[in-house]
Amino acid sequence: MRTPLFEGLARTGFLARGMVYAVIGILALTLAFGAGGRATDQEGALRTIGDRSFGTLLLTLMAIGLGGYSLWRLLRAAVGHGPEDSDSTFDRISALASGLVYGFFCVVAVKLLLDSSKQASNSPDKTTSGVFDWPAGRWLVGIAGLVFIGVGLYQAYKGLTKSFLEDSKTEEMGPEVERTIGMLGTVGHLARAVVFGLVGVFLVKAAVEFDAKEAVGLDGALAKVLQQSYGQLLLGIIAAGLIAFAAYSISDARYRRI
Repeated sequence: MRTPLFEGLARTGFLARGMVYAVIGILALTLAFGAGGRATDQEGALRTIGDRSFGTLLLTLMAIGLGGYSLWRLLRAAVGHGPEDSDSTFDRISALASGLVYGFFCVVAVKLLLDSSKQASNSPDKTTSGVFDWPAGRWLVGIAGLVFIGVGLYQAYKGLTKSFLEDSKTEEMGPEVERTIGMLGTVGHLARAVVFGLVGVFLVKAAVEFDAKEAVGLDGALAKVLQQSYGQLLLGIIAAGLIAFAAYSISDARYRRI
């Protein structure tokens, strides 16, 4: 399972994940400061990267990195362990889910490379509306919302307990490096917990009220934060947390057990 090429792809994937969250966090931070722009999600972050100078090169590297990360997670889900670590059943389910999600983002990056028009995909409310037409579609939307809430709670647990460090080569870190990565990981996981939790809450609300317009994605969740009392301050804190998660992801490229 572990070869130099495979390990390199997996570690490149952490860099790609870090870049995606850095873009999301920076755009949210500029919005919180009133500098204009709008919140975005992972797909929007890839579009933003593609629109920059050397966008084609960057998107190509992102596609390779996200594909490598997805492949690593899917193999961990299938095999259940690696040479440096062991996985519980929950770990394997988590690996399967993240492998599929980042595989999707890899496909998005490839599509953006092939489609120069870079047209936007369906919004969450349109997707939810389509699911409502399926048999038991309302239940499926509600279950998806509960899953997002569960993911958010798990992210909060990892952040508060710093259990994410169990996946890192802490023995290769100095005390200051470990403290810094621990702080970045804690803040970053808590920020993701808030965002995923909000996405889940609005999906459940859409299912209960049978109103697809209530469904939001990551960008919509950030926009909802801005609409609250002290919204700019709250969005700024969450944005800083997402940037912290980006930095933590980049550190994973060096210290994560593969």
